[in-house]
Amino acid sequence: MRQLLQNAVLISATALLMAACSDDKKTEQAAPPPPKVEVVTVDPKPIPNIIELPGRVQAIRIAEIRARVNGIIQERLYEEGTDVEVGTPLFQIDPREMRANLKAAKAALERAEATALNAAQDVKRYKGLVAKQAISQQEYDTALATLRTAKADVSQAEANVQSAELELEYTTVESPIEGRAGRAQVTEGALVSASEGTLLTTVEKFDPVYVNFAQSSSDLLQIRARLASGALELPEGGRVEVKLILENGHEYPHLGYVNFYAMSIDENTGTVALRAEFPNPDRLLLPGQFVRGRINAGIRPDGVLIPQRAVMVNDQAARVLLVGEDDKVVSREIELGELQGSKWVIREGLKAGEVVIVEGGGSVRSGAAVRTTPYQPEGPPEAPESSMATESSQ
Repeated sequence: MRQLLQNAVLISATALLMAACSDDKKTEQAAPPPPKVEVVTVDPKPIPNIIELPGRVQAIRIAEIRARVNGIIQERLYEEGTDVEVGTPLFQIDPREMRANLKAAKAALERAEATALNAAQDVKRYKGLVAKQAISQQEYDTALATLRTAKADVSQAEANVQSAELELEYTTVESPIEGRAGRAQVTEGALVSASEGTLLTTVEKFDPVYVNFAQSSSDLLQIRARLASGALELPEGGRVEVKLILENGHEYPHLGYVNFYAMSIDENTGTVALRAEFPNPDRLLLPGQFVRGRINAGIRPDGVLIPQRAVMVNDQAARVLLVGEDDKVVSREIELGELQGSKWVIREGLKAGEVVIVEGGGSVRSGAAVRTTPYQPEGPPEAPESSMATESSQ
């Protein structure tokens, strides 16, 4: 009987042990696999170094039309807000006083010429008499002096005639440049003054136009340091391209080029002035308009671009998750550059061949094992990475 009880206990223990081993095996088989993440491999390539700066549009030529003679405005000869050519009449100042002055100047010239002619005849006549000693040398010298004075009076009278002709010409106020004529600052009957330079209107040329920018001196020093180190290369031909973003967010259809860069720093703002020229055939750009310029300030020969979704940014730093050895997750701090479309430019922190987690990184921790699959961006294909994008000026 006792032997039977021992055998029953042994059988029960063996059954329990086998059940426990079976449960452990099931638990082991039910363990979840490592999470799957989508990744990209760092692949350096040449990318443009784009600087984005705010700017203001400026007419390439501005003419302030001012009065050059005193008088009363008789008539406005142009329609406000229309295009005018060089020499287009804009205003008519009452010319009657200037005509009278011109007539008086011409009369004075005729009188001076008659006096000079008479003096010349006297000298001719005295020359023969002094040779015969019929008159004294002093009388002859006096006749010569009178002739010289008469000739000077003729020159003075001729100058007065030219001045009077100019003043008469100035009574018709013409445009010195082609462009868009602005609003009239005076009306018919207004008294205008040459000494005060009364403003009548302005004419501005809108095609092409200038856009003025201001770049911080720290950015300038940084660009020069990158050029010196070879981390940045100048564009081919030395021409710096600029694209504009209008206030409505649309891209201006015409490309511009930087044509002026100041060699001094503004003491008040700590910025350097630069200017670009843009064609403006459709008059989309108007003087005073606010725009943002995307300036192609060289090429990064070994630039690194990763999807924006791969970067975690907070107030302290920007970080990415990498897949390291044994498929373990590693967190790393990086230095961000500009945002090009949906990708960040990485200045420091990543090297060629490293694997960056784009999707699925939010559910894993540093040191955890993961499974990788290539990242497949959603939506339409992105624009080429060589296209111009943004970098905000600090």
